[in-house]
Amino acid sequence: MTSGGAATALSDAAANARASRTRLMLEAPIAPTLAKLAAPNVIAMFVQAAQSIAEAYFASLLGVTALAGLALVFPLVMLTQMLSAGAIGGAISASIARALGAADVGRAATLTLAAWIIAAGLAVIMAVLVALFGTQFFMMLGGGNETVAAATTYALVFFPGCAAIWLCNASLSVIRGTGNMQMPALLLLLVSIISIPLSGGFSLGWGPLPALGMAGLPLGVVLAFTVGAFVAIGYIVMGRTGLSFRGAIGRLNLGMFGDILRVGTLAAINTVLTTVTIIMMTGLVGRYGEGALAGYGLGARLEFLMIPVIFGIGAAMTAMVGANIGAGRTDRALRVAWTGSFAAAGIVGGIGLLLAVFPDLWLGMFLDPSNTLALDAGRSYFRLVAPFYAFFGLGLALYFASQGAGSMVWPVISSLSRMAVALVGALILTTYTGMGVNGIFAAIGCAMLAYGMIIALAIRRSGWRKEKP
Repeated sequence: MTSGGAATALSDAAANARASRTRLMLEAPIAPTLAKLAAPNVIAMFVQAAQSIAEAYFASLLGVTALAGLALVFPLVMLTQMLSAGAIGGAISASIARALGAADVGRAATLTLAAWIIAAGLAVIMAVLVALFGTQFFMMLGGGNETVAAATTYALVFFPGCAAIWLCNASLSVIRGTGNMQMPALLLLLVSIISIPLSGGFSLGWGPLPALGMAGLPLGVVLAFTVGAFVAIGYIVMGRTGLSFRGAIGRLNLGMFGDILRVGTLAAINTVLTTVTIIMMTGLVGRYGEGALAGYGLGARLEFLMIPVIFGIGAAMTAMVGANIGAGRTDRALRVAWTGSFAAAGIVGGIGLLLAVFPDLWLGMFLDPSNTLALDAGRSYFRLVAPFYAFFGLGLALYFASQGAGSMVWPVISSLSRMAVALVGALILTTYTGMGVNGIFAAIGCAMLAYGMIIALAIRRSGWRKEKP
């Protein structure tokens, strides 16, 4: 067989596999199919969570100031991951899945090109904004000079390199949109395996690597995602997704960008609202000192780690819901949404209840018993917030399902409600009850309850059959 014939055979096989995955999402039993699609993602997300845990551990070895600095920069890092993999990434997966559900393979290929352009553009915008305003932002959150310096050092390495994260996550979102969850999961495993020793090595000076301190933590992450971006883009371009790019550039138009950005913008607003909520809470907690900030930062980091766990299920939900919406099967799409969201709520809620009772299972990994202020703050956070993790999991899973449906109004409304409850509740409880930092944590828990219940009740009522409440 000639090289051209071999390439054609490979392309045909990939196309047949893609078509088979689409049929699976449209016709196979929901629960086992969702479990099959979600399992690789969940495993990969747990490993990614290990990477974030390792980063916090390496920071703790650098001292409480480094840990507090990580807490300051954490909302912006979380925003990058949530936008690239969740908001915009989910919109990319949903647009690809809807195109394939409608049997329009050419449109799916052209949407891929649009996805790469959008990812690169947003990466540049984020890098410029952080370079211009990052230090002022950290000062606004109430960090001391040394803490702000640590956060700035981290940011000035992470954000110039975040294009690798954006392009990697955009490419993996394309692959997930075709129904292939195994390859993205394996690649994320590879990225995490590379990232952990590099972050530790560059920050602490392992072996021949220089001890760069805070600058070394994000350097390992950026280098690992650079490898991931090259592999993921190569996988798509070589035709392994079953998408042909012949004539794709000629089909590229504003409508293709609009297909992604229409959902992605609302999803991004939702993500920004979540991040703003954490930023406001960080600022309020910062008034109670470096120890309280470090303890809260560890609590908030675990909340962030819940997101990848939910994302593991949510990515499968986005693809399945999108394919069924594209095929005009709204009722099946809703059954997918409820099945996945209750599973996510059960998993995250179980973790929350465990940590509410035994908070030191998490805190003890990072804090020495002598760090009493940080430990007390972290324990209070988990006892007051962790019991509400199930509602957070429910709401976030339904957010991913809504991306697949292309209906993001209620997720945005629920996030606005979460922000309002958290801010107003924190101000009332700290001002009028004397609860101090515990008042802030109680408000965060109530906000999670509102977030999950509002979006669940709204979807129960409207079922994506109309976009406005």
